[in-house]
Amino acid sequence: MPISVITAASAGTWTLGDLTVNRIGFGAMRLTSTGSAASDRDRAVGVLRRAVELGVNHIDTAAFYFSPLRSANEIINTALSPYVDDLVITTKVGPGRDPSGEWLPLARPDELRGQVEENLRQLGRDHLDVVNLRQHGLESVAEHFGALADLREAGLIRHLGLSNIRPQHLAQALAIAPVVCVQNPYGVDTRRMHDQFVRTCGEQGVAFVPFFAIAGDAREAGGVAANTAVQAIAHARGVTPAQVRIAWTLSRGPHLLAIPGTSNPDHLVENLAAGALVLSTDELASLE
Repeated sequence: MPISVITAASAGTWTLGDLTVNRIGFGAMRLTSTGSAASDRDRAVGVLRRAVELGVNHIDTAAFYFSPLRSANEIINTALSPYVDDLVITTKVGPGRDPSGEWLPLARPDELRGQVEENLRQLGRDHLDVVNLRQHGLESVAEHFGALADLREAGLIRHLGLSNIRPQHLAQALAIAPVVCVQNPYGVDTRRMHDQFVRTCGEQGVAFVPFFAIAGDAREAGGVAANTAVQAIAHARGVTPAQVRIAWTLSRGPHLLAIPGTSNPDHLVENLAAGALVLSTDELASLE
């Protein structure tokens, strides 16, 4: 596909509540994981602005995405404020880090308002479009999700989602308030035992937003996970393994939203171009 026609709209759209987003968005975690030179921060700002120019209108972030020198939320604010009307910024609460970067215990329900307000301050917003409760180790998310539902009623949050959950958590949350998205690790070779849960989300009109779909088990280390079938398709089609992985993600259903992240402007264009890559039945079968 010629670069001149590459756009995030090539893979179609989905609605998060009353907000329409292109199915390829942008994950902000990588913005803080490059080197320490000031030019890297400038490049991150440039990548965000270029992403929006190319039609990205769904950005995934969190207040706990920060390094010793950079904060993803602050970079988003610097690059994109004042925000265009159709830009949807999704953040997540639950985990937290102290100023030195050390992880804190999962926030209590009564601490979630402070985390929401931290995101509001950093992003320069008066409300958050989508807030995901990212859980860890909870048998029930009801109390935590209920606290966020109260903040939704108060006007601080527009829509609610869930992250890092088990299937029963979705039912617990839906009994309290609408859920517009689920963020879980999922990819060609990552957590495939959740195939049915992915389908269940689609049946209930809930977007499924995989993370680590490109890095696989490498997780925060970044890069593209090695996979012989992925590499064979990439070679045959003249595309990158990351593009094959994004195309596979989008093939799993119209409710799948991809949020590949990068601080490299060339990789940004490649990721968005994957929205126009349609894998054949045989190629999809080889990835199973």
